[in-house]
Amino acid sequence: MALSAHIAELNEKHRALEEKIDRAVASPGSDDIEIQRLKREKLKLKDEMERLQRATRH
Repeated sequence: MALSAHIAELNEKHRALEEKIDRAVASPGSDDIEIQRLKREKLKLKDEMERLQRATRH
């Protein structure tokens, strides 16, 4: 898989997680632990995208 395609895939996963988090936060009785897990996963994706983008610039 080309690097740009991999970054695009990570970006799509990041966007999907953001939507999932938004739905969970808006839902009454949502599981705070699950929301935090999703936020950590989203942050990992963001960090990985930034790392890959920096690697392509150098």
